Amino acid sequence: MPPRVAPTERQRRLGHELRKMRTSAGMSAETAAGLLGVDRSKISNIEQGIRTISEERLRTLACNCDCMDERYVDALVEMAQPSAKGWWEKYRGSLPPGLLDIAELEARAPRMRAAYLVHMPGLLQTSDHALSVFRVVVPSLPHHEVALRLAHRVERQQVLQGRHAPEYVGIVHEAALRMQFGGRDVARAQLEHLLAASEWSNVTLTVIPFENGAFPGAGQTVLYAEGPVPQLDTVQVDNSHGPDFLHGEAQLAKYRAHLDWMENIALSPEGSRDLIHKIARQL
Repeated sequence: MPPRVAPTERQRRLGHELRKMRTSAGMSAETAAGLLGVDRSKISNIEQGIRTISEERLRTLACNCDCMDERYVDALVEMAQPSAKGWWEKYRGSLPPGLLDIAELEARAPRMRAAYLVHMPGLLQTSDHALSVFRVVVPSLPHHEVALRLAHRVERQQVLQGRHAPEYVGIVHEAALRMQFGGRDVARAQLEHLLAASEWSNVTLTVIPFENGAFPGAGQTVLYAEGPVPQLDTVQVDNSHGPDFLHGEAQLAKYRAHLDWMENIALSPEGSRDLIHKIARQL
């Protein structure tokens, strides 16, 4: 199979985990190449997500690196398997790769926690609200790309529907509830949609009111997507230049602590719905 020109975030993550496994065992790339019967350059390409690795070779590497965590190794094997193309692939070459990586991360996460300070949760935005957000991007997006991003956003939201929908915990600050993207009517409809979504069995939505004060990480939009094993959890942080994906142990622990703090100071789901109702009535 020829090398990949542009590996996805998931493919790069697999390579990162394999490199971490090898270096933690004190194994050189030359030794790994000899063990797997490939040249050294292929080890480098595998660890960059540019080339694939077979299940047999992956398990051989794990065994010789004394990796005894069977669930972790099984999860890596699953990541290495060729899979059917996700719905997001039809946007490849039309939208930034980072947006497609977010969609794949959400599609494969059994549980997600997310915090929003100014924007509404992307998976719970109405089309009108999302459209108003896309229209204030700098530099301005051409009309056809706005349409593509809106279509992509709507398809992303399907992940919260169906029998195998993941558990989703959304923490929204009162500031986001009071932002009137698109004007009063759009904002009111968005709040009503939030209220409806908060009743879904797999969705827990809580609000941090202004009066509850400060908390760590204020100002960031954060998605914490759990993996099949804790070692494969991922944090995605929004930036003006595009999404950042974080998975260092210290980074994961830091953002878990941030989200725990925010959940602790947020209103209950019932109290959150009451506040959303109140703000909607004021519009």
